[in-house]
Amino acid sequence: MIRKLYDWTMRLATHRHALRSLAGVSFAESSFFPIPPDVMLIPMVLADRRRAFLIATVCTAASALGGLFGYLIGHALYEAVAEPLLRAYGYTEAFREFERAYKEWGVLIVAGGALTPFPYKITTIFSGMVGMSIPAFFIASVLARGLRFYAVAALLYWFGEPIRGYIERNLGLLTVIFFVLLVGGFAAVKLLF
Repeated sequence: MIRKLYDWTMRLATHRHALRSLAGVSFAESSFFPIPPDVMLIPMVLADRRRAFLIATVCTAASALGGLFGYLIGHALYEAVAEPLLRAYGYTEAFREFERAYKEWGVLIVAGGALTPFPYKITTIFSGMVGMSIPAFFIASVLARGLRFYAVAALLYWFGEPIRGYIERNLGLLTVIFFVLLVGGFAAVKLLF
């Protein structure tokens, strides 16, 4: 099934309405769809490198809006599904403790989910479950998703087809390294100030 979705998404990248399709895939991937928008972003940028940053902008905006939808799903699921289960198993207080930690470090968790291969939809849904600040969630989503999509678009814009294979093979590693550097930067700023 995943392979069929992947192939369908790749075909969308060459369609005349590819930009709208990219927006739809980016939105859906942030809340429930299993295929990342990079599958469309990469061939679309390679097909027309002059539009690289427009494509990255559409991808970022739709992904951040889809993240808000994922947040709403998490918020609704918490009351309907998670809260009764937590009560039934006696984990309400343990979840409250985890929720406090998530709210303290949530911006970094959202950034990590937005940048790395970790499914971003899990981060968006969980952020809604714990009631993370919506403005903080949205800003972290826009910045981190934008960083990810603009970095891919910029590499493809500057280096073209030769960089495609490298990005596709190492996207996970590259984003994890970048996230570690990002967290290190936040930690350094916190220590200095």
